Amino acid sequence: MDATGELTVLSMHGVKVTRGQRTILGPIDFQIRSGERWVILGPNGAGKSTLLNILATRIFPTSGTVKILEQEMGRVDLFELRTRIGVCATLTAENIPDDELVRDVVLTAAYAVLGRWNEEYDLWDESRAVALLTTFGVRDMADRRYYTLSDGEKKRVQIARALMCDPELLLLDEPTAGLDLGGREDLLRRFAAFSSDPLAPASIVVTHHIEEIPIGTTHALIIKNGTIAVSGPVADVITTEHMSAVFGINIEVSSANGRFFARSS
Repeated sequence: MDATGELTVLSMHGVKVTRGQRTILGPIDFQIRSGERWVILGPNGAGKSTLLNILATRIFPTSGTVKILEQEMGRVDLFELRTRIGVCATLTAENIPDDELVRDVVLTAAYAVLGRWNEEYDLWDESRAVALLTTFGVRDMADRRYYTLSDGEKKRVQIARALMCDPELLLLDEPTAGLDLGGREDLLRRFAAFSSDPLAPASIVVTHHIEEIPIGTTHALIIKNGTIAVSGPVADVITTEHMSAVFGINIEVSSANGRFFARSS
């Protein structure tokens, strides 16, 4: 907890990742408190995926300290810590069995497994899985095979799965990538409604496009060349000046009704 009594969801100090003689991330100092909704942006190759993999406890930094939910990586059972983190990312999605029922794709997250086998689930688990599918607009697909879904439908199921374990931190890697305009806007609307609940977990959304920043996002971090270019309250970070400097092109940023838009100027 910090001095205000709020939970420090994430704390990174002096974090670096090196491969051979090359530093691909860091040094990074970054902190998230409970109730905050972050977005991480940056050019291709900036280090976003490496940072997300550290947050998901999939890789260790070469140096520095990472505390997630007040548990320090390297000094805690990661399998236990992972049950408190919801992740929607390509790495997880690629391992979902194609022939799995959509309902079971979500349900098996209660045991942190992929592919239903002989686990026993109670009525609460069943009800929560259906409720999450309803929240993200795919309840009527619960008894379909996962492989029959469109990319947009799969993304909704993946987010529902990430929330099944009632996580304290939610990580979403490009949740609207590959969706058409209608699918993107519907998913962003549903996620904004979900995250407006005071009991919703702290969240980090990684994206390439400011148009995909959900309403209700409180903070933003822009990463470039493996280091933090700027971070802070979202309205102070997502600006014409910052976007132009990070992406190396004149970009005009506008905002309306809690959403951001960019165009070349």
